[in-house]
Amino acid sequence: MSMQLKRQFSWSLLVPTSMGVRLTPKNGQPVHSSDTFKMQATSAETNVASIPASLGLPVKVLTTFVKGSPVARFIKNSLASRHMVYEGREVEQGGPWGYRHQFNIADSGFGTRGPRVLNDRAGEVGRILRMNDFDLVRIFEKEGVQIVHLSGLIAALSPETGQFCLELARAAKRTGSLISFDLNYRASFWKDREKELHDIFIEITSISNILVGNEEDFQLCLGIEGPEAGGKSIDAELESFKKMIIRARQAFPGVSVFATTLRQVVSANQHLWGAIMLEGDIWHIVEPREIAILDRIGGGDGFVGGLLYGILKEWEPEKWIRFGWASGALATTFLTDYAQPADEEMIWSIWKGNARVSR
Repeated sequence: MSMQLKRQFSWSLLVPTSMGVRLTPKNGQPVHSSDTFKMQATSAETNVASIPASLGLPVKVLTTFVKGSPVARFIKNSLASRHMVYEGREVEQGGPWGYRHQFNIADSGFGTRGPRVLNDRAGEVGRILRMNDFDLVRIFEKEGVQIVHLSGLIAALSPETGQFCLELARAAKRTGSLISFDLNYRASFWKDREKELHDIFIEITSISNILVGNEEDFQLCLGIEGPEAGGKSIDAELESFKKMIIRARQAFPGVSVFATTLRQVVSANQHLWGAIMLEGDIWHIVEPREIAILDRIGGGDGFVGGLLYGILKEWEPEKWIRFGWASGALATTFLTDYAQPADEEMIWSIWKGNARVSR
C-alpha cells in the first residue's frame, strides 16, 4: 500500500481541537492535598502536533476561543511559543454561566500511587466547533495540507464537532491529503450517542490512511470483534492486537497503517513501553522496554506525533515506529502532557538508550 504526500502545501499537519488548560500539583503531589498548581495549555490533538511543530514542520490548529478571555490569550501564547499557527472563531462568553475553556485537573502520581485525572468540561467552547467557522476550500485547495490528524476525543465531543471532523475528513480525501485517525474511545462521550458516533467513526475510518487505537477502541468505536481488553501480559496483548488488526484490515481495506502502543505499568514511575504497527503486509514491532516516567499523561500522543513525523519525512517505515516509540517515551519525561524535542537527535538518543550528557 502506498501513501502519497502532497508536494504543494502550506501545512504538513492540520489538527482540529478543543483547547483547554491542565492544572497539575507541584512536586507530584495529589490534587486534593495541594494548594500550588502549574497551568499549561492542553489538548490531545496539539499534544500530537507538538512533535512535528517542535522539529520545524508547519502545523495549523483549528479551534474555537472565548472572546476576551485571559485563558484564551494564555492558550494562544502557548500555541505560538510551540510554533503552531492557530485559526478559530472568537465566541462571546455570554456571562458567568456561558462559555469557557475546559479544565483538566490531574496529578502525576508517584511510585505505588497512580495518577488521577478529573475533566471539568461544562460550558466548553470547543463543543461548538463547526464547519462554517472555516474556509475549507482555502485551507485544503489553496493552502494545501499533507496530513489531517483527527482524534476520537474531538470527533465525539459533541454533535457539532462530530460533523466537523467528518467534513474535514471528506475535504481531505477530495483534495489528496492523508488522514490520520486516533480512535480514543471515551465511554462518557459515547453515552446515549452510540449509533450516531458509530456511523461517524465508521465513515472517517473508511477513508483514513493511518489508524491508531487499542483493542477497546476497535471494538467499541468500530464494532470489530476481539477479546476483552485489559489484564493481559504484553505478549498476550501483542498477539490479540495482531488478530484484531487482521479483522480490521478486512473491514477497512483502504487503511495503510495500523498502530498502537503497548504499556505495562510496573509503578507510576516505571513502565514497560512498546509499540506495534502493521504497514501494508509487514509487521513492525518494538519489544517493550523499561522506561522511567516523570508524568505518563501524553505518552500515547507523543507516539502518534513521532509516527506522523516519520511519515511526513518520508523515512523507511521501520523508522516511523521507532521514532514514535521514542517520542512517546520522551513525552513521559516532561511535566507537560506534550513533548518539545530540541531536535531529532534528542529522540533518537532515547531509542538508542543513550542518556549520557551531550556537550
